[in-house]
This record gives sequence, structure tokens and C-alpha cells, in this order.
Amino acid sequence: MSKLRAFRALRYDPKRVELGRVLVPPYDVVSPRERELFYALDPHNAIRLELTRRVEDEGTTDYRYVAETLQAWRDDGALRLDPQPCLYGLRQRFRDPGAAADEASDLSTRDGFFGLVRLEDYDRRIIRPHERTLSGPKADRLKMLRASRANLSPVFFLYEDPELELSDALRAWLDAEPGIRARDQSGVENTLVPLRARSAQRQAIDFLSDRPLVIADGHHRYETALAYRDECRAEAAARGTAPPDAPYEFLLGYFANAYAPGSLLLPIHRVLRERSIPAPSTWRERLSRSGWREEAVSLAGAEAIGAALRDHLEPLTEHIAFAADDGGSTLRVFSRPKRPDDDLSIRVIHDEVLHELLGLDEERLREGAVAFPKQAAEAAEMVRRGEGSCAIYLNPLRPEDVFRVTGAGQVLPQKSTFFFPKLPSGLLFRLHEEGS
Repeated sequence: MSKLRAFRALRYDPKRVELGRVLVPPYDVVSPRERELFYALDPHNAIRLELTRRVEDEGTTDYRYVAETLQAWRDDGALRLDPQPCLYGLRQRFRDPGAAADEASDLSTRDGFFGLVRLEDYDRRIIRPHERTLSGPKADRLKMLRASRANLSPVFFLYEDPELELSDALRAWLDAEPGIRARDQSGVENTLVPLRARSAQRQAIDFLSDRPLVIADGHHRYETALAYRDECRAEAAARGTAPPDAPYEFLLGYFANAYAPGSLLLPIHRVLRERSIPAPSTWRERLSRSGWREEAVSLAGAEAIGAALRDHLEPLTEHIAFAADDGGSTLRVFSRPKRPDDDLSIRVIHDEVLHELLGLDEERLREGAVAFPKQAAEAAEMVRRGEGSCAIYLNPLRPEDVFRVTGAGQVLPQKSTFFFPKLPSGLLFRLHEEGS
């Protein structure tokens, strides 16, 4: 199935560059204001390889300056090509984003690794998308790839390892080797460790060779790489060559076990923007007809929402469940048993609650009748500021849900889940050069 290989990464020289000052979030979450801040932070900041300084320049640039910047940084020693092919382990230590600001909590850890993966068309079901993409971002990234001939940020893939077989080995490798440590701008501590031992590389590559991969983040980058591969194949065929292992046949990826404790698949909540919603008694009466039961939980305010959800909603993962918060002193938790013909819980909640109870069809959702905050605390505050009438809190999807749906050739509903922490750009780059 998935075909991985080691590679020679292009990396910042820690003697020349302070890594924490050059890491940036994925390009698609950087605001215009943040662009300027990152440009000013360090002359070698990776933002210079990802985005133009001004948003309005994106439409006209051909990104040739990116290739020139890469070469200039190689010439001045800021970037160096590793001497031998490696996989690269990454340990990220971070605080759960759902924890309240004043709440003591242990740091979580996610272990994964970087490598190259052979590009596969989606219809082969080897590499599977979980969402649909837009054409605009792909056209922009294709210009970038043509100009730079490099993968400047990885695609984030999930694999299945519920027994933690590879995860345990990866943890041991990361524990045994020294690495380069840097804290990114979101506060995540990143430790990068080259895995030079051929035995370790072979174990990881072999483990994933009979497993599919699901794209967690980076769908536009992946589909851009497919388009670029097809362009290069056509050019090679016109020359009478078809190298099966050409650089454009592979992509820089980051691989993490969906079942590992630190691989957070987090829910995206809903806030109803409608000013008028049914009374609590109507919710109770109408949902009870479909087998839903209600639990009323005292809620001291927005700051108490995290603890209330952990105590009363999270234990209901084997049920279809959600919690409703109208900004008052009571959190209403609704649940019903799962049925053999039930779809994903989020689809059931959309059908039975948003559509049937609240009258919000797909067109109304597209028109903005519902907001989609990623943090429960943010949803609670929105309701209390009058920006919505009710927050609907959800439990996260399970890894097996993600693999089941994508394995059937389907995608998840929009705004179903997000993956945390994000991967920063700048830890390493991959050149489309023979021998790299």
C-alpha cells in the first residue's frame, strides 16, 4: 500500500539560525497581520518561502523569488542539505487547547516522523482525503511548486496503529537520540531527531507498507503535488522517458498514529446565530420522541464549560450525544443509544437536531446561520456576548470513524474535526533534486 522512503532534508543550520524564530504556522492559517510580523521577526523566517509579504501580490507573483531565496540561504550557510537519507522523528509537547487558561494540566506529547511518500491517485484508496478542496488555493500552490521545485511544508497523514506497535518503537528512538528543540509561535515545543539507523527506517517503512493513509491536513498541497506529477510525467513522456522514481513521484509527509494518546482529533462546535430558538421544553418533548434523554447540569458561566463537558458529555462517546448552552445557568446534555443504521454522530445531530428540530437545512447553513468555533470556551463566550442564541457542543470523532468513512470513498461532513497541534513550516524542507 503506502510506499515510503528516507530522504536528505534541507534544514536550517542551528549555528547560524535560531530555529524558534523561523518557524511559522501552516500558510493557510496565517493572517495578513501575522505575515508582516513573521517577515519582521527574522530575515530567514520560513514565511518568506510560503507567502508573499502582501496579500495583494499573490495573484501576480510567479514565486521565482522563492527558488532564489532558497539558493541564497544555501549559499550563505543558513540552510544545509543533510549528507545521508533519513527519516526524521518529531516530538511535539503541548497543552490541550481545550484546557482553561487558569487550569493546571499536564503537557501532552505527540510523536510522529517525516519521510517521503509515493503519490497515489485517490481512486486507489491508498491515500485517502477526508475533505473536499477548493480550486483557488491549489492554483496558487501549483505556481509555488513549479517555481521552487521543493516541498516547503509537509502534508500531515494519519495511519492506523491501535496496538501502538510502531508508536512504541518511535518513542524509543526519540528517547535515545539527541535532537534540535524549538518552541514555535503557538507555544508547542518541537524536537526534531534524524533517524539515521537503517533498521529504524526499515521498520517504519515496512510497517506502513500494508496500511492506507488518511490526509489530516494539507489536502490542497497533496492535490497540487498530483497535478505537478502529472505535468512532469507528460513532459517526460514527450522526451521518451518515464522514470518511475523521479522526485516528482514523491511528496514530503508527516506521519502520526491516529490512535496514539497525543494525536488529538478535536470537535468543531456549533453556535446558532438565530435569535429565536425553541423553548427548552420543546427540545425535551420533540427529541424524546426519537429516544433522546436529557440531563440538566448546573453551569456557573463560560469558564466552567470545559469541566462540565468533560464530566457530562465526554463519557457519552458510545452514544449519539451533544450539549446545548443558551447562555444561562443550565447546560442541557442530550443523548440516545446508537442504532445499527446510524451514520456518523455528527450527521445524526445535524439531521435530528439542526434540521428537524431547529429547521436549519443545508442552504441555511451555507448562508451562515451557524458559526463553527473550535474551542468550547469560545462558543460559550459567543453566546454570552449575544453573538448567538445557543451553543451546540460535540464530542470528537473516533479514529475508526475517520478510517471507516474514508475507506468507503466518502469524505467527512464539513467542519467535523480538526487536528492538533498543527505542524509548523520550517523544521525541514525537501528539494526535487536527484539524490536528495
